[in-house]
Amino acid sequence: MSSAQGERQAPFVVGSTMRHVVIMTLTGAVGLMALFAVDLVDLFFLSMLNQTAVTAAIGYAGTIVFTNLSAAIGSGIAAAALVARNFGAGDMNRARQYATSGLMFSLLVSAVITITINLGSGGLLALLGASGEAKRLAQLFIWTMTPGYILISGAICCSFILRGLGDARRAMYITLSAAIVTACMDPIFIFWLGWGIQGAAAATVVGYAVSFGIGLHGVVRVHRFINPMQLPGLRRDLPALWAIAFPAILTQLATPFANAYMTHEIAPFGDEAVAGFAIVGRIIPVAFGIIFALSGSVGPIIGQNFGAKRHDRVRQTLNDGLLFAAIYTLSTSVLLFIFRHEIAEAFNAAGRSVDIIVFFCTFIGVSWAFAGAQFVANAAFNNLGRAKLSSWFNWGKATLGTIPFALAGAQLAGPEGILAGTAIGAVIFGIASVATAYRIVRRSEAGAMT
Repeated sequence: MSSAQGERQAPFVVGSTMRHVVIMTLTGAVGLMALFAVDLVDLFFLSMLNQTAVTAAIGYAGTIVFTNLSAAIGSGIAAAALVARNFGAGDMNRARQYATSGLMFSLLVSAVITITINLGSGGLLALLGASGEAKRLAQLFIWTMTPGYILISGAICCSFILRGLGDARRAMYITLSAAIVTACMDPIFIFWLGWGIQGAAAATVVGYAVSFGIGLHGVVRVHRFINPMQLPGLRRDLPALWAIAFPAILTQLATPFANAYMTHEIAPFGDEAVAGFAIVGRIIPVAFGIIFALSGSVGPIIGQNFGAKRHDRVRQTLNDGLLFAAIYTLSTSVLLFIFRHEIAEAFNAAGRSVDIIVFFCTFIGVSWAFAGAQFVANAAFNNLGRAKLSSWFNWGKATLGTIPFALAGAQLAGPEGILAGTAIGAVIFGIASVATAYRIVRRSEAGAMT
């Protein structure tokens, strides 16, 4: 990197924090929603086959595949936090070293997860309640996706590194490309070649490959921010990476755990119920992709200002993130309610699938304001040296905020009760995490004044 680049000022330590939050979140959301839209595109085209077993298989397989995606996001959060913090402090050399080690770490973690998923896919699907044709198709989808797990992990890490540098536009291109390529390849592989569910997986792998290529170009060629990858460098940086990545990965894995448990509870109600839940599971990341993006988008803003010792801007960023989450969620919930029946029809839903989709769009969408609040709180935890709290709160929501509420909901109102119960748990943990985040910010401010 040139000396001019090395002396540049961290972009988030000046200017309106709300402007930074909006730009980073919107560009992050486009990229993240595009990433999740890959699954939605797969499901949309596969639903045109009018086979409930295929739709249910995507629901089962998606729960397992999401584990790799969650770990990749957790690893990326660690890379972004360390890059942003050192960038904000003006230490570009260490920021570059952490970017290099972060990418190596992400690829290695994904490789381990890939092997584990492939070896244990049959048992994992059985635990979720999959059986018969739905299980066979789900396993076929997982095996075909194998090369894509590592590719998308590398792409996501590159995206987070660019966010840590403040390059939101190029970070967005990385995951946006995956959705565009998949959308183009899906009809060819699924219908023209006649590969069905295996074609959807193959199309996704092609999209992930393009995404990783674009990510490497942005980080390596444009910013020249990756050093030669060497194990001694990874060993040197591993403690700092692990301190953030391990709790961040645990934090991200809480979501697929909760989804897996909900799938397990819904499975006894039949394939139509599982298919409906699978559709809802694909609607959520696209409708609320902006909420999902908050943690990764707000984090670098907090990290750069914390590194620059601008604690007043850290607090303001937290305020702005929460306000943004509330306004967006309320607006989106209204749209989901208005188009609830059209959404069900778009996926050729039938029977209980329709009931579940309509119920979610009518009553559950608004609860994502509290999930958004927890994502903002997680960003503060990860970038203020309290990453373990993200794990505690996310796993608290995934267990205490999910299991008892899902059990009670299933007994009282079936699948709809499961959705309602877990929404109540999300509200409780969202409020608790935000209160804790503000307490940490107050302590950080007090420490800076002593």
